[in-house]
Amino acid sequence: MQTTKTKAIDCTHFIDGAYVQSNNGKAFENVNPATEEVLGTVAEGGKEEVDKAVCAARKALKGEWGNMPLKKRSNIIRKIGDLILERKEELAELESLDTGKPLWLSNKVDIDRAANNFYFFADYMTTVGTEAYQQDDIAIHYAVRRPVGVVGLINPWNLPLFLMTWKLAPALAAGNTAVMKPSEVTPMTATVLAEICKEAGVPDGVVNMVHGFGETGAALSSHEDVDAIAFTGETVTGTAIMKAAAPTLKKLSFELGGKNPNIIFADADLDDVIETTIKSSFINQGEVCLCGSRIYVERSAYDEFLERFAEKTKELKVGDPFDPNTNVGALVSEEHYNKVVSYLDIAKEEGGTFLTGGKPAEGFDKGFFVEPTIITGLGSDARCVREEIFGPVVTVVPFDTEEEVLEQVNDTHYGLSASLWTSDIKRATRFSGQIEAGMVWVNTWFLRDLRTPFGGMKRSGIGREGGAHSFDFYSELTNITLKM
Repeated sequence: MQTTKTKAIDCTHFIDGAYVQSNNGKAFENVNPATEEVLGTVAEGGKEEVDKAVCAARKALKGEWGNMPLKKRSNIIRKIGDLILERKEELAELESLDTGKPLWLSNKVDIDRAANNFYFFADYMTTVGTEAYQQDDIAIHYAVRRPVGVVGLINPWNLPLFLMTWKLAPALAAGNTAVMKPSEVTPMTATVLAEICKEAGVPDGVVNMVHGFGETGAALSSHEDVDAIAFTGETVTGTAIMKAAAPTLKKLSFELGGKNPNIIFADADLDDVIETTIKSSFINQGEVCLCGSRIYVERSAYDEFLERFAEKTKELKVGDPFDPNTNVGALVSEEHYNKVVSYLDIAKEEGGTFLTGGKPAEGFDKGFFVEPTIITGLGSDARCVREEIFGPVVTVVPFDTEEEVLEQVNDTHYGLSASLWTSDIKRATRFSGQIEAGMVWVNTWFLRDLRTPFGGMKRSGIGREGGAHSFDFYSELTNITLKM
C-alpha cells in the first residue's frame, strides 16, 4: 500500500523568499489519513510569524512587484503554471498523501486545474479595462485600477492546491502581495507552491506562507496591515473570520458551506443522470463544497432511479488512494471521519434507511474510510437533510410537483449550488431562476468557465470569484475627473 516515487516533506513557513521555522520552535505532526502514519512535521506559526510575513508583503508591495510592467508580471504568472505541470507527478502524490483522495483524481483534476488558474489569469490580466465617461463638454471621468494591497488567503483541506491557486493567481495578477495560510491537515502542496513561485521569478516577499491552526488564521484576519481576506471553508470559521476582520473593515470574500440540491425530473435522461450523480455524490469522498448531497427525484422515476443509483454506488471501490482502481479514498482526518460517522448514527436515530453503506468501510486496520452511503426515508426537518456532512453521504427524497420540491430546495440556510435535470427547456428556465443558489447547473454538474461568477448566497458565502469578479475583489478603483 502507498507506493510512491515522492517522499513526504516537512513543512516550514515561507517568509520573504525563504523557508523558516517558527521562532519558538513549535511544530506538529502531519498524518496520512489512509494509513495513520506520520508524514512529517509542520511548523506551527502564530502572531510573530504572521507579523513577519505581513511586513515582508507590505515591503514587497512598494518594491519591484508594484512597479512591474504588466506583460512581465503576466509572464511570471504563466511560468508558475508551467512549473506546476513540470512537477505534476510530485504534487499529485503529495496531495493524495495529505488528503487521502485517489491519485488519479489528484492527477486528473487538482494539479491540472491549479496550473490552469495561473494560465487563465495570466491572459485575463492583460485584457482588463476600466470605465470612462464623457460628461458633455464639461469633463471626462475615468477609473484607474490598483491592487487592494496585502491579501490573506486562508485555504481549506479538500482541494488544497487547486483552491489556493484559485485565489493566489488573481491576487498576483492584480498586483497584490499575499500571505497564504494553508489548512493544517494538508500543508505539503502549498509548501511546494511557495518554492515554485520563487523559481518562476516572483520577487521575495510577494508570496508568503504561515502554517498553523485557528489562532494563526485569527492573527492574519485581524492584522491591521492586511487589506483583504479571501477564505474558502466552512461557515462557522467564516463567521469567526468576519468577527476578527471587522475592526479593520477589510474586504472579505467567502466561499463557505453548502447543502446542495440535485433535482431530477422524470423526463430527464436517466443514463446521464446516474453517471453524473455518482460523481456529484461521491467524488473526492464527498468532500467537495459543490457535491449534490440532497437528491430530490420525481415520484414516477423514483424507484428506477434508486435501483440504478444504488447498483452503481455498490460498484464503487473504497481503498488505497494509490490503487488506480480506487474510486473513494480516505476521509481527510480522524476528526472529520468521526464527524461523518456521527451523522450515520444520527440518520439511524431519525428513522432513515441505508440503501447502501451506513458504516465505516470494512477491511482496513488503519485509515479513515467510510462506505458510500445512500439514505432514504428522512423528512425535510431531519438533520442529515439539513446539515452539511461533507462526506460520501447523500439523502434521496421523492417529490410530486414543482412547487413542492422548490419549497424543499430553498428551505435551507445554504445557497451555494444546485443541479437540475429535465429535458423540458421551459421548465429548466422557469425552475432554475427560482432556486436560491449562486450557481445552478442544468443537465450537468461542476461544468466551469473561469470567466463566470463563482460563489454562494445566504450562509454559503459573500461575494463572487472568477474573471472580472476576482479582479473586482483584488483591486480598488479610483475615479479621476478631468474638467475640460
